[in-house]
Amino acid sequence: MDVLRPPLIKINGRIYRRNIIKEEHYRGEEEEDFSCMGPPEKEELSADEACDTYLIEQTDKGYRCAFDVPSVLYKYIIGKKGETRRRLEFDTKTSISIPKQGVEGQIVITGSHKAAVSSAVTRVEVLVESFRKKQPFTHFLSFPLNDPKIQEGFLRFKDEVLKQCSQDHGVEQSIFQNPAKLHLTIGTLALLNDMEVRKACEHLTEYFIKTERINLVTFYICLIIDKKKGKPLPLVVSGIEYMNDDPAMVDVLYAKVSVKDRSNKLQVIADQLVEHFVSAGLMVREWDRVKLHGTVMNTLFRKDSTVEDLGGQGRQTMNEREAFNARNILKNFGAYCFGEFELNTVLLSQRYSTDCTGYYTSAGSINLS
Repeated sequence: MDVLRPPLIKINGRIYRRNIIKEEHYRGEEEEDFSCMGPPEKEELSADEACDTYLIEQTDKGYRCAFDVPSVLYKYIIGKKGETRRRLEFDTKTSISIPKQGVEGQIVITGSHKAAVSSAVTRVEVLVESFRKKQPFTHFLSFPLNDPKIQEGFLRFKDEVLKQCSQDHGVEQSIFQNPAKLHLTIGTLALLNDMEVRKACEHLTEYFIKTERINLVTFYICLIIDKKKGKPLPLVVSGIEYMNDDPAMVDVLYAKVSVKDRSNKLQVIADQLVEHFVSAGLMVREWDRVKLHGTVMNTLFRKDSTVEDLGGQGRQTMNEREAFNARNILKNFGAYCFGEFELNTVLLSQRYSTDCTGYYTSAGSINLS
């Protein structure tokens, strides 16, 4: 890291510099610490320093602020043997109360001066937002592709590929997607407790209902879905493509999806949904625009039979994944048509769901028809 250009963190419209100090390993992970200057000597902060994210209440003993933080992030506020919390309390001259690990609740910060409590709240926010970004995603927003016609086309594709290309390196049955879980990923989210899942469901509903009054969703309602006539969006799933540069060393092979009238309507709504969730602080933008792809083969699905025989699930990790040679698949099936269907649903789903209907009933969905 360039010490003259430290990473910046945006929290509720404000931008903070993150000064990183390497610490010892904590619970098997290398964490980062955040150097902070002490609070101002005067009681009141200037207008641009004041904390307006949460309500700071005046009490008989001073000031108090309570706010929700997912329990999985408590350890980053506590630090190794409580060092981070003690340093925050010492620097800001406040007291920080944190629920027991695994118990969802509010962090409560108290102090004699409002400025001190506000400073402590801001620093906890910086810690939480920084380590939140390191959490693996738990849910994803998607358009389902598991229409019966598409599933049927996918199963034919799978059978033909295994018949014609099973001798190619790495091509075998376990790397194919489960047909019930075919989908187009719009974006991923790290929702760390039930409250955040409910919030995400509310924002998905809000996008299609509450914000109908603005041009963004009016554009979608008018051009994508004619609500009065109940018309969904006709899509074509045709052609395959691969993610990396070498067709002989492929990890992900995906089906291409387009609108039947060749418009960019699907791309527009996907990009707008990401913008909506990014603005709500529920999603981190990874790309300028959503790369719409329906995964049909992925080496992360590959099962290790030796692990499976020992009672494990046998799934490979990112570091262990074995690429496959897709040259003959691309040559023989590059223009393969999986079928056509009408899209009328957007889904918020849980990662690794074991529900019998796939990912799609885990968190919530909005029917567009």
